[in-house]
Amino acid sequence: MRRPRVVCLVGPTASGKTALALELAESVGAEIVSADSRQVYRHLDIGTAKPTAVDRRRVPHHCLDVVEPDESFDAARFRTAASEALADVTRRGHPGLVVGGTGLWVRVLLRGLCPAPAAVPAVRAALHALAERCGVKELHRCLEVIDRPAAARIRPRDAVRLIRALEVAFTSGRRLSAWQAAHAFGDAPYDVLLLGLAVPVPELDARITARANDMVAAGFADEVAALRTRVGDDAAAWASVGYREMRAYVDGTSSLDDALAATVLATRRFAKRQRTWFRAEAGILWRHPVAERARVMAEARAFLVRGERPAA
Repeated sequence: MRRPRVVCLVGPTASGKTALALELAESVGAEIVSADSRQVYRHLDIGTAKPTAVDRRRVPHHCLDVVEPDESFDAARFRTAASEALADVTRRGHPGLVVGGTGLWVRVLLRGLCPAPAAVPAVRAALHALAERCGVKELHRCLEVIDRPAAARIRPRDAVRLIRALEVAFTSGRRLSAWQAAHAFGDAPYDVLLLGLAVPVPELDARITARANDMVAAGFADEVAALRTRVGDDAAAWASVGYREMRAYVDGTSSLDDALAATVLATRRFAKRQRTWFRAEAGILWRHPVAERARVMAEARAFLVRGERPAA
C-alpha cells in the first residue's frame, strides 16, 4: 500500500509559514496539521500568531486549541493527535500539509519517538534540587559543557527539557543530541517532502519586530491579562515566547515599551534556536518565502499530485 504523501513546511517563527501554507492548501485541496507547540493551547491566540477564524474557514486546520493553558502536551501526545488527523485527512481524499516551527514535533511525527533511556527518578530529583538551589540557568550552563548541541536548542529557562537532557547524559553516558542524531527514519509512515523557509537574519529580525508590534496593536496585553486570571504562575502556557515578557507589563513591573522590546529579543533568540535545530535536520530543501514563493508552490503541488521530487 502506498504511503500517504505529506508536505512539511518548516522554519523559524515569522518566516511566513502560515500565509504560504494557506495559499498552498487552497491550491491543492489540502488540510493543515499544525506542528506548533504553543498553538495547541486554547486562549493563546495573538501571542502565538495562531491561524485566525478566517484562516480556518479558508482551510481546515488540525492540532490547534487542543488543551487548556495549564495542561501539559508533549511530543508523544502530539504524534498521536497529528497521526490521527493525517489518517482522517487521507481517508477523505485530501493531501496533508504539516506546518510549524517545533522541530522536535516534526521529527517525532515522521520518525517516531527517540529511543533514549527511560527516566531515572533519583537523577531527576537531584537535578530538580539543583535547579531550586542554583536556578534553572545553572542547568543550562551545565548542559553547555556536557552537550552543546542540545543546549543550543533548549531555552535557558526550559527546566523540563534541560533536566531531561542532563538526565539522559548522566544515566546513559551518551549525549541526548547523539541519541537524536542516530534516530533514523526506519519504516517511515509517510512519503515526505520537507520544505524549509529560509530568511536572512536581518530580514527575519525585521519581520519579528513588525509582528510583535502588530500583536500589541491587536490586544496582546489584554490576552495576557485574561490568561493571568485563568492559570497560575507555573502553567505550561507561560513558557510561550512573549507571554512571560508581556505578563511583566500586565503585572505592573515593566512598561509596555520594555515588554515589547523584551518580547522581540526573546523571539529573536527563539528563532535562532529554531534555525540551529533545522540546520541539523537532513533532507530539508530551503527556499525563500517571497523570492521563491512560486517555486515552493510548484514543487509542493508536483509532489502531492504526481509524486515528483524537486532537485535540491
